[in-house]
Amino acid sequence: MRGEIEKIPDSIVEQARKNSSVKGASLNKMAFTSGFFYILAQFCVRGLTFVVTPFYSRMLSTAQLGDIRVYESWLIIAYTLMSLCLWRSEDVAKIDFRDRFNEYTSSIHTLSYLAIAGFFGLALIFKGPFQDFTSMDDLMFYMCFLYVFTYTSMLFLQRRDKQMLRYKFSTMATMLTIVPGTALSLWLIYRGRKLGLVDTLVHRRIIGYYVPQIIGGAIIAVVIYVQGKKFVSLKYWKYALVYSLPLIPEALSIQIMNQSDKIMIQKLVGSGPTGIFAMATTISFIIWILEDSVWNAWIPWLYEKISRKETKDVVKPWTTVMHIFGLISWALVVLAPEEILILGGKKYHAAIYLLAPMLSGTLFRFFSYSYSAVENYYKKTQYVAAGTIGTMILNVILNYVCILNFGYMAAAYTTAASYVVLLIVQGILEYKITGQVIVPLHKTVLIALMYGAINVASISLYALPWFVRWGILSVVGIIAFVVLRKEFFAVLKMIRGKKGSKVEQ
Repeated sequence: MRGEIEKIPDSIVEQARKNSSVKGASLNKMAFTSGFFYILAQFCVRGLTFVVTPFYSRMLSTAQLGDIRVYESWLIIAYTLMSLCLWRSEDVAKIDFRDRFNEYTSSIHTLSYLAIAGFFGLALIFKGPFQDFTSMDDLMFYMCFLYVFTYTSMLFLQRRDKQMLRYKFSTMATMLTIVPGTALSLWLIYRGRKLGLVDTLVHRRIIGYYVPQIIGGAIIAVVIYVQGKKFVSLKYWKYALVYSLPLIPEALSIQIMNQSDKIMIQKLVGSGPTGIFAMATTISFIIWILEDSVWNAWIPWLYEKISRKETKDVVKPWTTVMHIFGLISWALVVLAPEEILILGGKKYHAAIYLLAPMLSGTLFRFFSYSYSAVENYYKKTQYVAAGTIGTMILNVILNYVCILNFGYMAAAYTTAASYVVLLIVQGILEYKITGQVIVPLHKTVLIALMYGAINVASISLYALPWFVRWGILSVVGIIAFVVLRKEFFAVLKMIRGKKGSKVEQ
């Protein structure tokens, strides 16, 4: 057999290579297009939230905005836990059930609905304590579970179509639920104010925003079942549970870290300060979106380098990425007075003092990805989960103690400190797992703390006239562009897969 293979003419081998390259290029193009539209949908959703914030902040009181943001926090925690994160199994099921992927999706979708129904039953039994703990009234309570059911369907659709390199339907579904919901909620709040029904504005926002999403999610659920034609499969269920259940502690811990500060401020201080805190969080969404977008492009390249044992090529470009996002976070801190004035107005002025620690915490979280991603590559997700859970517990304790003793603004600093701990823990675990240093931990921590210190120190710039701050920002921006431009464009070409993209050493 080996001799027969060696007799194949070189021309045929070369043609096969060309065909393979063409197919690979086509696949890469499809993957890039699918990923691009997936990211675009996320940009539109989060960007729309950012754009309409000035309208919400001026039509609602700070306390009402705080109540809405805390409710949103509970929804995020609820669908993460109650769905059992089964939709995350779509990422690997595409490989193992390639020809039955739609069938697999509809079956696991059923299991997820059964899990949510079970949680709903428990919540009904303990309805009073549940509502007291979450500060939900009856409308919020029932709307919560309707949303968890139907949003889970949306998550299944997005994950499935992303793996199948399809984007049109999921992108359209996302936009056709979020845009009408946003428009309807704004109209209902406006009408409520005109009619003098100020006490109903929180309910009007919840009804207007979530009812279109619930209707859209219900339609998507039907589509999933029509396409898959499978309701029950113990084989699929076992597969999904084995993959997804270990991910719940990690996913839940991340969401609790992201949401617990607002929840605890509402419980310990009140809804008004929660609204101010939530306004500052809205600004942090900007760098959050950029970080996640870059990470989605970075991770395939990183894994390819690890598989080829070319990890020495990682340090230089990742250092460039860290500096770029450090500078972006600093720029957002410097412009905080203008950002808060535009988004919320004068009643949210106190939020400017929250942006430095918040944006620094988001930066630290992003830097920790470089280590947890390596652990995920080697399928050591238990280490990632352990580090995240431990940091979450630390964060909750610090939040409680510091909010009581130093006020609600301390939550921004405790969360940032917790993310520094997470960064260090994940870096140590990475070395324990791989026995090698892919990204030096001491260098990453040094860069993280440097930008964190610069951000906090920049709060003193708020005492200066706006044109002085803008002038300082412009000068630093020009210098940074001159120094980092070559490395920046090299990294950009690299993650897009172009030739000649070697970052200068």
